[in-house]
Amino acid sequence: MASSESAKTSTRNTTGKTLSPSSNGNVLDVPNSFIVDSNVLGKFPGGTKIISAHETVASAWTTTAQLQVQIDDGSEETYFLKLASGDHGRIMIEGEFNSMSELYACAPDFVPEPHSWGRYAKGNPDTYFFLSQFLKMDHTMPDPEYLCSKLARLHHDSNSPTGKFGFHSTTCQGRTSQCVGWEENWTVFFAKLLQHVIDLDLEVNGYWEPLDKVKKRLIKHVIPRLLDALISDGRSIKPSLLHSDLWEGNTGTLATNGRVYIFDAASFYAHNEMEVANWRGYYNKISDEVYTKTYLSYFPPSEPKAEWEDRNRLYSVYYNVIYSVNHESQGTAVRQLAFSDMYYLVNKFAPFPEGEAPPHLQESEIASLSAERDHTLA
Repeated sequence: MASSESAKTSTRNTTGKTLSPSSNGNVLDVPNSFIVDSNVLGKFPGGTKIISAHETVASAWTTTAQLQVQIDDGSEETYFLKLASGDHGRIMIEGEFNSMSELYACAPDFVPEPHSWGRYAKGNPDTYFFLSQFLKMDHTMPDPEYLCSKLARLHHDSNSPTGKFGFHSTTCQGRTSQCVGWEENWTVFFAKLLQHVIDLDLEVNGYWEPLDKVKKRLIKHVIPRLLDALISDGRSIKPSLLHSDLWEGNTGTLATNGRVYIFDAASFYAHNEMEVANWRGYYNKISDEVYTKTYLSYFPPSEPKAEWEDRNRLYSVYYNVIYSVNHESQGTAVRQLAFSDMYYLVNKFAPFPEGEAPPHLQESEIASLSAERDHTLA
């Protein structure tokens, strides 16, 4: 955290550059160590004063702060503020506001109330902000019963406004945008969703021919085989609202009453089973099987139930690939995991013709995930 003295001259943004206070009053000098732009204050009723503002945890792509404000009637309120910079920062911030607003509309007892989003009056590059209710939470592992019962209810009760799969604005997992344009057909939607992040991975982390070959066969043959079965023989699946980046780091528990809240969402409407596929990743503590088992006790697998495990593996590929895109070389082990899972599904449902299969990973080629990224070690 910056010292109070340095905070009077600059504040950090996600590019590592600084935002300098202007001489025309666009930056507010408030107590503690964080500078607040006048456009943030403009989101509150007239007469509101900022009592204090201090930086909290800074992620790789955003900066966050806690704001204490005094409303004109003398009452005080606390808010969470998140900043991100540049054109991509705008997409991240707008997407999070829309995600949290959609979640709050459906499950107001499960997410902090979003307040607003906007752009700083000054900043180079442009800086964007998201405001929401601040809740004092413990970041211990969430209670499985509480988390999974609330999550299952969200999936049951939510209804896509278009009746389709997708979302009305672009959302991001980490710094990576998701391909969430509306589609009537789940198979088509998921194929586009996965194709988008694998293409990004090949661009960001370098072309890998075996991955490209396995991806093409998976998308052409395996995805239709597994997902079309969900709507065969008169079956159907509903688009459910997903958080879509739900690991233990995006949950918190109120110390006062034990309620679990979720935040930092990257939402879209999808097959509900996709949500818990993110819990398959061994690098998160929420991979503990108690969470998936508890969720399934509230929301049983879709038919055909015998293929739930294969669908779970397929959906997890998406999360592992987007992890690889976000963390680049530090995500090599997870990229390899995605490749191995794709290859497993191809071998099971659409094997390569003899002589056309790319090489499998050799044991000597398998990378280890860095301790920094393996949250089970924390």
